[in-house]
Amino acid sequence: MSEPLRSAGDELSANCVRIEVHVGELRQLFDAMDPSPFRERDLDPKAEEFIVSWAKEASRDAQLGMLVHLDRAAGKDDEATALRDAVHEYFAHRAQVMRQRLRELFRVGRISLLIGVVSLTVLFVLAELIGGFIPSAQIRDLLRESLLIGGWVAMWRPLEIFLYEWWPIRADARLCDRLSAMPVRIAYEPDNKPHAWQTDWPAMAPREVVARHQAQV
Repeated sequence: MSEPLRSAGDELSANCVRIEVHVGELRQLFDAMDPSPFRERDLDPKAEEFIVSWAKEASRDAQLGMLVHLDRAAGKDDEATALRDAVHEYFAHRAQVMRQRLRELFRVGRISLLIGVVSLTVLFVLAELIGGFIPSAQIRDLLRESLLIGGWVAMWRPLEIFLYEWWPIRADARLCDRLSAMPVRIAYEPDNKPHAWQTDWPAMAPREVVARHQAQV
């Protein structure tokens, strides 16, 4: 009789930062509301938050690896590969979405910069011209300062985008790139619920699950 599998999937190097997740079923890692096939499913928001937060604690040049502790025996031969592909595809898509968001942010930044420069120029010219129409020095100075302040306020949004907002998005995209290429391994509890995979396997059709249960009975 063959020895029950205790682990399966990619090899994790000794020096990699291991993101360790402990679940009772594989489907706990995925969004239950997503009707897509297993490989195309979104990760559960809490699972994603846990994985990303753990990865952010590692250094930027550290190799990442994911170890899933699963409270059941091994199921299908390719379930570790399917899990890895699903995780990789999800984070690759997240990286793509973030880069698209970054391009959109830069587009908004360029438009905001154009609006800000035009506004600043117009208000600066008005501030210089206003002196010839208002005799009172106090009112003239007040209006001039107000116009100049308004012009610099118009520059606030593009400066915020190009100085602060873009680089956290790029950092998150790069982190997702690393997560989309990390090795994934499953560690099983071989003596615990040997047939539990039949109801756990997210890719299995509901009719097939019922048929297997009926066959066992």
